[in-house]
Amino acid sequence: MYFQSEYTYHIYNRSNETVFRTRDNYLFFIEKISKLVTPLCDIFAWCIMPNHFHLLVSVNEKGASNISEKHRPETTLLSKNLGTLLSSYTLAINKKYNRRGYLFAHKTTAKQLNFAKQNYVANCFFYIHQNPYTSGLVEKIEDWEYSSFRDYAGLRKGKLCNKELANKYVNFDENDFYEQSYIVLNEKITNAIF
Repeated sequence: MYFQSEYTYHIYNRSNETVFRTRDNYLFFIEKISKLVTPLCDIFAWCIMPNHFHLLVSVNEKGASNISEKHRPETTLLSKNLGTLLSSYTLAINKKYNRRGYLFAHKTTAKQLNFAKQNYVANCFFYIHQNPYTSGLVEKIEDWEYSSFRDYAGLRKGKLCNKELANKYVNFDENDFYEQSYIVLNEKITNAIF
């Protein structure tokens, strides 16, 4: 993946199996995101599901900086750290559950979103928060602990997201955030965030 400074990306990866089995698994992954990803970008939204994750980020200059690696000459620091995030999580899970091999079956995807067209950033923001709800994991969006929704809804004081910058690009109404979060998204526009 090649990231450019000040661009917004929807980053996601999915597995063919459950990769987050316990609350400790989720919290460990969130801690890794905090250490490896947040110094390189502003996170607008995140959600970790049992078999996949989503991040909506705006990459900073450091994250977009090229690193010189023999086998990947045009790799950015954020790309390298995302690889480290997944490989270190996989190693920990393999050790804990006495398993072998890859945990994430697919390559991590980073879809660059255009701010102007169809408000893809806002659609991605709300899609990420709605994901556990629309997947039937919870009855209400706020019931899912492993997303940034609770931070924006004022139910938790999470530190991963840059809420001020996110509001600049998403332009949600803080007083009406809860109601906005349940609006059914346009499927055609939602498909464009992948």
